[in-house]
Amino acid sequence: MIRKTFRQMLVTQILSSMTVLICMMIDNIMIGRFLGVDSVSAYGLASPVLMIFAAFGSMLTAGIQVMCGKTMGSGDMDGTNACYSAAVSLALSVSFAGLIIVFALTAPLCTLLGAGTPAPDNDVFFLTRDYLRGFIIGAPAFISAMIMVPFMQMSGNRSRLVIAVVLMTVSDILFDILNVFVFRGGMFGMGLASSLSYYIAFCFGGYYFLKKDCIFKFSLNTVRLHLCGELLEYGIPTVINQVSTVLLVFVLNKILLRVGGNLSVAAYSVISTIGSFCYCFGAGAASVSLLLASIFFSDEDRTSLHSLMRIMITHAAVIKTAVIIIIQFAAPFLVGLFLPDSPEAKDMAALGLRLFSLSLLSCAMATTLKNYYNGAGRIRFAELISFLQNFVFTALFAFILSRRMGTTGVWIAFVCGETLTLLIVAAVVWFRNKKISFSADAFSMLPADFGVRDEDCMEMTVRSVREAADASRSAFEFCKAHGENEKNSMLISLCVEEMVNNIVQHGFSKDKKDHSVDLRILFKDDSRLIRIRDNCINFDPIKYVELHRSDDPVAHIGLRMVMKMVKSANYVNSLGLNNLTLVL
Repeated sequence: MIRKTFRQMLVTQILSSMTVLICMMIDNIMIGRFLGVDSVSAYGLASPVLMIFAAFGSMLTAGIQVMCGKTMGSGDMDGTNACYSAAVSLALSVSFAGLIIVFALTAPLCTLLGAGTPAPDNDVFFLTRDYLRGFIIGAPAFISAMIMVPFMQMSGNRSRLVIAVVLMTVSDILFDILNVFVFRGGMFGMGLASSLSYYIAFCFGGYYFLKKDCIFKFSLNTVRLHLCGELLEYGIPTVINQVSTVLLVFVLNKILLRVGGNLSVAAYSVISTIGSFCYCFGAGAASVSLLLASIFFSDEDRTSLHSLMRIMITHAAVIKTAVIIIIQFAAPFLVGLFLPDSPEAKDMAALGLRLFSLSLLSCAMATTLKNYYNGAGRIRFAELISFLQNFVFTALFAFILSRRMGTTGVWIAFVCGETLTLLIVAAVVWFRNKKISFSADAFSMLPADFGVRDEDCMEMTVRSVREAADASRSAFEFCKAHGENEKNSMLISLCVEEMVNNIVQHGFSKDKKDHSVDLRILFKDDSRLIRIRDNCINFDPIKYVELHRSDDPVAHIGLRMVMKMVKSANYVNSLGLNNLTLVL
C-alpha cells in the first residue's frame, strides 16, 4: 500500500512542483524568442527575487507537511485545522507585505541584483524592473497555490491539482502570446501574464476549500503565534535550501559576468530554468517522502519508514536517470527554444545543460534523504545538507574551476558539489552506525528505542475474505504468544475479524480499483493497539455508529460490539486512506 500511495502522490506532486516553474519556463521561452538576449539576461537577474518568494512558499509547505503529518497521523483534526488556519494567515500576510516592498524598492533592488543603474544606455535595468513589477502582482496567488498543494494531497483530492496545473499552463501560454502579439507589453506584460495564470490556478484549486465536504476548516480564532513559529521552524531546512539557491544564483551570475559576460549569464538563465524543471521530478519524490515520513514517524512505524526509504530512493534514482538520458540527447533542441537567434549563447548553454544534468542523480538522492530526515525529526541534519548542497560546495567548485576552465568550470561545479554532498550524507550515516552499510535500516537513522520491538508487532496485508480470516487467527496466536489470556486474545481476534471483514466486504466492492487493508497489532507498555489502514472510499466507523444509533439490538451489531470493547477509537482520513486506531 505504501508503494501504491507513494506512486499516486508522486505524479501529482511532480506536477504541483511545476506550478511556478512552468510559468517561469514559458516566460523564458517567449522572452528568448521574441524579446531578445538582453531580456533573457534581465529575467535571469530577476530570478533571485522570484526564488525568495518561492522559498517562503516552500518553507510553509514543508512546515505544513511535517506538522499536519504528525497531527493527522495521531488523528488530531483540531490540531490539523489550527495548522491550516495558521498557514493561510501567514501566506496571505507575507505575500501582500512582500508585494508592497518590492514595488516600493524596485530600483535599488534591480541595482543590487546586478542590473546596474538606470541609464539611457542600460536597457537591462529597465527590463529587469518591468518584469519584477509584473510578476510580483501574482505573489499572493502563487504562494497560496503552493500551500494549497499539501492540503489537497492530504485530503486525497489529487485530480483537482492536476487540472489546476493544466489551466495555469494553458492560460500562461495564451496570455504570453497576447502580450507579445497584441498588447506588446514587453517584460512587464510577461510578468503580468504569469501572475494572471497563477490566480486562475489558485481560484480553481482553492474552490475545494470552500466546499462543505472539505476536511479542513479555517478559523482565525485558532491562529496562535507558537503555531506560526512551529510551521516556520519545520520549514527551515526547505527555506535554507531555497535561500542557498538564491545565493548560489547571485554568486554564479557574478562569476559568469566576469568570465563570460552577458552571454554566459543568458546561457545560465536557460540552464537554470530547464534545470529547475528537471529538479521537479526529484523534488516530487522528496516532497512525498517528507509527508509520509512525518506520518510514519509520528506513528512510530519503523517498518513503514524502512519501506519508505527503499521506495523513495529507488524511484528518485530511476526517474533522474531517465531525465539525464533525455537531456543528453535533447539539450540542443531545448536550448534552441530559448535562444534561437544567438548561436554562441546557444552552444554555451547546450554544453552547460549536458554537464549540469550529470548532477541530477546525486542531487535527487541527497534531496530525498534530506526531506526524509526532516520528516523523521532530524531537522538540523536536514538544514546542514541544504546549505552544503545548494550553496557551499557548488559555489566553491565554481570559484576554483572557473579560473582554469572558464564557463565550463561553472557547469562542472554542479556535478562536483552534488556528488560531494551525497558522500558527506553517507559518511555521517556510516559514522553513526560505525560501519559501512547501504541498508534502509542504516540510512533511516532511527533511534534504537524507536517504536516497538519487532517481536511485539504483528503486521499483515489483507486482500480477501480468506486473508481476513487468516488475520483473525494470526491475531489470536500472536496475543497468546505474548501472554494474553484466552478471553483477551479472543476479544482482539474478534475486533480484527469484524473490522477487517467489514472493509473487505463493503469497501472493496464500491469500485473496480485494487484495494487492500494493512493491519498492525502493537504491544506497547501496558497498551494493546490495533491499527488498520485501507485505501477504500472514505468511511469513518466511529461517526457511522454515532449517526446510526438504534434500539434494534442486532443493528450494526459488529461495529457496536467493537466500539464497546475498546478503551478509545480514533479515525482520520489522510492521503486518501482510512486510518483507524483502536486502543484496547
